[in-house]
Amino acid sequence: MAPPARTDTGGLPVAWRFPLLILGMLSLLAGVAAGLFRAGWPVPLPRPELVAVHGPLMVAAFFGTVIGLERAVALGRRWGYLAPLCAGLGGFLLIAGVPEQVALTFMAGSAGVLTLVTVFAAARQPSLHARVLTIASALALLAAIAWLTGQHQLAIAGWIGFLVLTIAGERLELSRFLPPSPYARQIFVVIVGIHLLAILLSAVSAAGFSLLGASLLGMALWLLRQDVARRTVRQQGLTRFIAVCLLSGYFWLLSGGLLFLLQPWLAGLTWLTDAALHSIFVGFVLAMVFGHAPIIFPAVVRVALRYHAGFYVPLLLLHLSLLLRVAGDLAGLAELRAMGGAGNALCLALFILTMLQAALRGKKKL
Repeated sequence: MAPPARTDTGGLPVAWRFPLLILGMLSLLAGVAAGLFRAGWPVPLPRPELVAVHGPLMVAAFFGTVIGLERAVALGRRWGYLAPLCAGLGGFLLIAGVPEQVALTFMAGSAGVLTLVTVFAAARQPSLHARVLTIASALALLAAIAWLTGQHQLAIAGWIGFLVLTIAGERLELSRFLPPSPYARQIFVVIVGIHLLAILLSAVSAAGFSLLGASLLGMALWLLRQDVARRTVRQQGLTRFIAVCLLSGYFWLLSGGLLFLLQPWLAGLTWLTDAALHSIFVGFVLAMVFGHAPIIFPAVVRVALRYHAGFYVPLLLLHLSLLLRVAGDLAGLAELRAMGGAGNALCLALFILTMLQAALRGKKKL
């Protein structure tokens, strides 16, 4: 995710941003616990019903808070912080046992504000990447409404589109240092168009997810070919770490797209959908988070993160545990699937601890 562009006097003071992050972290913790429970681990939950809202907690509440906070800082207007606030409150309400419809209404409100923020930014600086980010935010709104109305397949496809197009749009923005050719940009637009069509089709036909897989496959190949990470991976330090995160994440996006594309021929696999979804939401999205957190976190909360080689440890655990989980999914082995899920949770905890350590090291350096 791209670093915030600006922060002016109309923005929220840094100290007030921490409660928003804490709200998002509560959703993350509850979502991870619900995911572990679904994978077979006897994890205590505030409410057993949280198992059924693992997805909304992780995507609409946690990522809605994080992305909303990043955009609000970039916008520099206080009303923009309604997006992370509503997302965080929606997750908190789900955890507290408030009716799901109420909590999802807050998340839909968050996505609505986020869409307004990106529309405002796109009007201020018109560009292809700004339009893609606006579409991504609108998909978050569509997904929340779809979940509210019981159209869970459309909601899942919409949340995939929200995160994938958000990341793709921001990588396109950063490609200004090595701009894609006009032909490459046209291909990108075609891929986005197919992706949107697939999301709409997912509401009425299982074939929509096969087309969604094809679009994800195309997006992964486009990013692998066009992203500046192909060059920056030859550098050292934090720059190389970010590039490794990006390139490894694109592998998981490609894998998830391929699994969805082959779904009609692999329909006999019990946990095929789990493998595809976690390839995207865990492998691709978390690799992007790991890579961009050392840039985004200091920009949002004004805390320096001092890079060290230990950053690679949670990234390595992420990929190894996800390989284990996907192997368990495809082989129908519940034990491997459960172990992989536990490894996914452990890598997140280790990543958070690594960032906290980097913040302490950065503070000492100052």
